[in-house]
Amino acid sequence: MAKFKDSLEYHSSGRKGKIEVVSTKPCQTAEDLSLAYSPGVAEPCLAIQQNPEDAYKYTAKGNLIAVVSNGTAVLGLGNLGALAGKPVMEGKGILFKRFADIDVFDIELDTEDPDEIIKACQLLEPTFGGINLEDIKAPECFYIEETLKKTMKIPVFHDDQHGTAIISSAALLNALYLVGKKIEDIRIVVNGAGASANSCAKLAIALGVKPNNMIMCDTKGVIYKGRVEGMNPYKELFAADTHFRTLEQAAVGADVLFGLSAKGAFTCEMVASMAPNPVIFAMANPDPEITPEEAHAVRSDVMIATGRSDYPNQVNNVLGFPFIFRGALDCRASCINEEMKLAAVKALAQLAREEVPDSVCKAYGNQKFVFGPNYIIPKPFDPRVLLHVAPAIAKAAMESGVARQPISDMAKYIEHLESTQGKSKEIMRMIINKAKSDPKSIVFPEGDNEKILRAAKELVEEGIAKPILIGDRTKIVKKMADLHIEADVRIIDPSDSDLTDRYAEELYKLRQRKGLTLSESQRILRRKSRTIFGSMMVHMGDAEALLGGIDTHYPETIRPALEVVGKQDGLSSVHGLYMMVFKKGVYFLADTTVTIDPTAEELAETAILAAEKVRMFDVEPRVAMLSFSNFGSVDHPQAKKVRQAVEIVKERAPDLVIDGEMQADTSIVPELLGGFTFSKLTSSANILIFPDLNSGNICYKLLHHLGGAEAIGPILMGMNMPVHVLQRGDGVDDIVNMAAIAVVDAQTI
Repeated sequence: MAKFKDSLEYHSSGRKGKIEVVSTKPCQTAEDLSLAYSPGVAEPCLAIQQNPEDAYKYTAKGNLIAVVSNGTAVLGLGNLGALAGKPVMEGKGILFKRFADIDVFDIELDTEDPDEIIKACQLLEPTFGGINLEDIKAPECFYIEETLKKTMKIPVFHDDQHGTAIISSAALLNALYLVGKKIEDIRIVVNGAGASANSCAKLAIALGVKPNNMIMCDTKGVIYKGRVEGMNPYKELFAADTHFRTLEQAAVGADVLFGLSAKGAFTCEMVASMAPNPVIFAMANPDPEITPEEAHAVRSDVMIATGRSDYPNQVNNVLGFPFIFRGALDCRASCINEEMKLAAVKALAQLAREEVPDSVCKAYGNQKFVFGPNYIIPKPFDPRVLLHVAPAIAKAAMESGVARQPISDMAKYIEHLESTQGKSKEIMRMIINKAKSDPKSIVFPEGDNEKILRAAKELVEEGIAKPILIGDRTKIVKKMADLHIEADVRIIDPSDSDLTDRYAEELYKLRQRKGLTLSESQRILRRKSRTIFGSMMVHMGDAEALLGGIDTHYPETIRPALEVVGKQDGLSSVHGLYMMVFKKGVYFLADTTVTIDPTAEELAETAILAAEKVRMFDVEPRVAMLSFSNFGSVDHPQAKKVRQAVEIVKERAPDLVIDGEMQADTSIVPELLGGFTFSKLTSSANILIFPDLNSGNICYKLLHHLGGAEAIGPILMGMNMPVHVLQRGDGVDDIVNMAAIAVVDAQTI
């Protein structure tokens, strides 16, 4: 029930649903308005009237897809209708945007008449660059797609059919390669006769499977020549001349089983009866036809893929449709033809055989992926998929003559695709998965806060960290029950914990020359400060990191932590860093939270610590020391301080790419920076060190609230043990992100 509640809350919290329309042009002034609408909009209208292709130049058509459905085959839920299927279509839209930066309008049509759907799509052709048909039941979906492909000049793609077919076919090529079988020699059994099964069968034949070596089954058994019951023209295409009448019979001696049917459709007896080195694709969702555990229990030579993310070899449609449409849109293809589908298959298959970079392994908790039985298809979060599949699609479209705007320089096109990805999209996922590879214990002083409790649940479920909640045990347990939160978390109540006396003695030793008595230490730990109790847990080795401050002012967390945990030896201070995540880039800002008026020495410390921290995010640091002066253009003590700090850093960290003093725009605008040919910075800085807390704090808050950047932090640098501070407005995602950072910090100690 908790999962269902989480899903409903996810969809209903804040702005309802999962999508919004965002303007790409300014509309702030009367001049803007006159250009966006009347009278200025008349010019592009007239241009398009004269040349319809200019619609791709002056409107969003070239990057806009319609996800069209009538809700008659929604996921594994059946005929829910158009309205109930809308959350799925919105979800499809965010996948298009997330993986290929394609905009989507979801179109839910309240009809089961295929001709009405066809007419609606045809009428929408001026609006969209392509149409993705979704969750429309068979056999109507075949008729709809076939008709639209014949009558429309934009790509039409039914993902339920072709997406699964493309991904599974790529995996099939690699599986056969690994077992040493040729595709033209194998015997394949397809269980299921719906949209996905139909397309999988067709694509397998296009790849080289001999039609006589393929048997298709439905709920009534083998589809054979002469069968009458339950037949239609689409099944008739695969009617086999065979004496087999049941799936069990067809499986005997088969090399491959393709399942697009239902849970449990494949039995252990079937697996045992297959040919040596069998390949099984059990793609029913959410539960496969047979699980890998069941198949491997029968025989050790079986290779298996499913549709699930918790097993190796997930056949996931997200590996296909975003990148297929990306390539089709970019070369303005008039359709998505068989040549393009085959190109996607081969691109995915080839990518899986390449060495997997560390960044992908880190994104999956430092798992090591090597081409073999448990890795025959790329992972969805592998950023290389875009760079392989979209160009392959565009190239196939050009070679097959359906590209209306051929790409002249494929190398530059791939560079363009790479530039659209941005480190920002992957950076926190990489950190979270680093944390998952070796979770650490994190103490939360505000253990009864609702956001902390929800975050603790996520941290446990995702395997990111081991939360320790500090607070009134009865209150925490009751609140968890009220919130329907079930999580295996440790709760410590300082008022009755057997740790308190031991901590009091240690706290007294630490602070006795600061006026603290033993009795006062006991009172503080039992009743007054859970932050000090949590800090003592970290100091004593009973927790590996502390994350607090959701209910308090910033100094109320950092001051006790400094008193107990302390800063690293040799440092003059601790320092604060914020990660600012923009749509297409990430910048790190320091010091934004701690040192009010730093000396040159403290500025140098900030820069060196920031560079060390940024490397934790797998980002190579490029540091700019900011000022109102550009390289001595102003002779002022504040500018001189920054200049001196640069010299200190260069002496202590000679390999660090750093320069200054420089103005903020010089540090991030290549054209301005290029004017200073002597600078060690040859490209835009990604770490910005501010000359004082005023400027740093003001800048990060304005970038966050006005510039649309996601602010992750504050990340404390220079503490003896990982201690990080939450902000009062932080949400559950912010807490989870900071917890992951704290865990990765702890992993390095």
